Amino acid sequence: MVGNSSDELHLEDKPINTLVSLFFWALGLVHFAVLAGVALPLLLILPARRIFPVARWLCRNQLRFMGCRLEVLGLENVPKDRACLLLGNHESRFDVFAVGGALPRFAVGLEAAHHFKMPVWGRITRAWGQLPLPEGRMAEAREAFDQAAAVLASGTDVIILPEGHRTRTGALRELRKGAFHMALATEADILPFVQQGLYEFHNTHSWRLFPRKLRVIYGEPIPFESFKDSSVEELRERVREVLVRLDT
Repeated sequence: MVGNSSDELHLEDKPINTLVSLFFWALGLVHFAVLAGVALPLLLILPARRIFPVARWLCRNQLRFMGCRLEVLGLENVPKDRACLLLGNHESRFDVFAVGGALPRFAVGLEAAHHFKMPVWGRITRAWGQLPLPEGRMAEAREAFDQAAAVLASGTDVIILPEGHRTRTGALRELRKGAFHMALATEADILPFVQQGLYEFHNTHSWRLFPRKLRVIYGEPIPFESFKDSSVEELRERVREVLVRLDT
């Protein structure tokens, strides 16, 4: 992973990091207020697709204000003539800004349903067109995947982080089956991607921030024709191997 030197990983032992973290949290909260103040009014009057370039810039800027620089690799692998199912790893609560800042074009994602109840973020998420994914309610989850399939059929990319929850160790968790059922049912090509550095920047074990360079890397597309005869389990294992390889 990017930035995994022993010095950086043990910054939490240094008292100065508390001050650094407080500083970047303060800057980040101020910028997020600006982000919400710009994005929400625009989303109320314009289609999300129209303001995508502004939203991407705001996502990148959010990371800059929190001490991180985002590098995007593999954009040449993104198909220009068809929508894809984007599948990637889930490292941090800040993934949304890294993925949003790295997107080459407008896309919507499946997002935990409880996010839609948040006072500000929930309104932005709903206005963007994100799809709520309930936790543990299979009937409603199937409905969310059906909606995502319709979005794909309309020519818009769909993003899913198939681990379901953020990693607790930095390693890729077990991938859930829903995204792979959908890939087979919709005959969508899969575009794999990995995020690097988000776990080291901020994870579930501490409130502290460890500013660094972040990366989003797009791998080569996995065409539907190459997995149309695969089982869900075979496809899941294949995608997992691709994500692990991309992250090395």
